[in-house]
Formats: sequence, structure tokens, C-alpha cells
Amino acid sequence: MQGQVALVSGASRGIGRAIALTLAAEGASVAVNYRQDRQGAEETSRLARRLGADVLAVQGDVSEPQAAETAVARCLEQFGRLDVLVNNAGTALSSLLVDTGVDDWDRLMAVHLRGSFNLSKAALRPMMEAHRGRIVNISSIWGLVGAAGEVAYSTAKAGLLGFTRALAKEVGPWSITVNAVAPGATDTDMLADLTADDRRELAERTPLGRLGTPEEVAAAVLFLVGPGGAFVTGQVISPNGGLVM
Repeated sequence: MQGQVALVSGASRGIGRAIALTLAAEGASVAVNYRQDRQGAEETSRLARRLGADVLAVQGDVSEPQAAETAVARCLEQFGRLDVLVNNAGTALSSLLVDTGVDDWDRLMAVHLRGSFNLSKAALRPMMEAHRGRIVNISSIWGLVGAAGEVAYSTAKAGLLGFTRALAKEVGPWSITVNAVAPGATDTDMLADLTADDRRELAERTPLGRLGTPEEVAAAVLFLVGPGGAFVTGQVISPNGGLVM
């Protein structure tokens, strides 16, 4: 990844931070996007710099077109190129559909789908001009199979899979790949609302007998954006410990 530049949305913590640091460790310069957790983004940036990477922290809610365009523009101004986009920004919602408000529904669609649309649209212009690029969308196993009590979240993550496949066909002629990573139960803040018993049960349901780590998700992203992923596009990799097969 030496000499390459990656923009990672939602990189202030969890999976986004792990992705940013994994790419930084491989020699990439990294733009760390965050919505409001400035302290978390500064910590991600500090850790990436310790790995020897050039880093840019970019604040902005990428569900807003101007924020996405600004993030890409600042990345180009700072580094002069953009090789990798990881659409990771997201939020969770556990709620029965009958208890889900329209505002809650719209917010999930905005963050997961409109945010990925906005950033991809902005990033594709320089990628198409350069005839190179890698886009990775972070989905979920619930986008693959659905989850009771998480209909809105599952719908948003499933939408990302359709977005991935269609966009891969569209931009393939410019040597741009588009793939998705659909993690299983991963030990991040998104599981903070679960009780210890719930977490234990989730681990026991997983054939490998444990939750995944953000670093394991990041390893899948690294494969897709590295040399080994050059002929992989329109695909979904699901590091889930066998929870979904």
C-alpha cells in the first residue's frame, strides 16, 4: 500500500479505526473521517502516525452531499490522489418495526446508504480519471440474512449489497473494483447494549465459539484493496466465524 491514499468514513472507533490503522501499517496515507467524535478521530490519527503514516482527519456527516465532497476534496488537496474508499460510517438500531419511527428509519438509510452514495460519487471522479481505485462497503451478516428486531438496520445493510454489485458493473471498465465486507458479531461499541449473557449466547451460536474482532474485519478489507484483490469485484466477504454459511 506504499504511496496509496485511503479515505475511511466513520474511522473514530471500532471497525473504522481498525481499518484505518491496518491500512496505515501497510504504508498507506489515511484520511480519517468522523461525524462528531473528534477525540476518537484524534486518537485514530495519533495511532496511525505512530505507524509512520501521513494522516488527515476530516470532520463531516457524509450523509450530507457537501460533507462528502469536502472530505474527498481535502484528501486530494493533502495527498494529491485517492486510491481507496472504505464506506464504513454507520449506526445501529434495535427496535421492532412497529416501534420504529420514520425519523429513525430515515436516519439509518441516510447514514448507511446515502452516505455511501455521496462518498462514492465524490470519490469516483478522481478514480475514473486515474483509471484505478478500490471501494469497499461495510455491510453486515444481517444484510445477508436479516435479523428480527433490526429490520431497519438489516434493510440498510442489504441495500449496500445491491449498491456494491451494481456499482461494480458500472465502474469496472475504469479498473475500479467495488466489494463489500459483511461482518458477523464483532466486539465493538455496537454490542454495548447487550448484556453479558446475550454476548455469551451470541458467541456460543457462532461455530468458532467467540465474537470477531475489528482487526479481523480490517484484514478482509486489506485483502480487497491490496494486490490479492485486483481481480475481485462485486463480491461479498463475510468474516463471521461461521454464524452464517
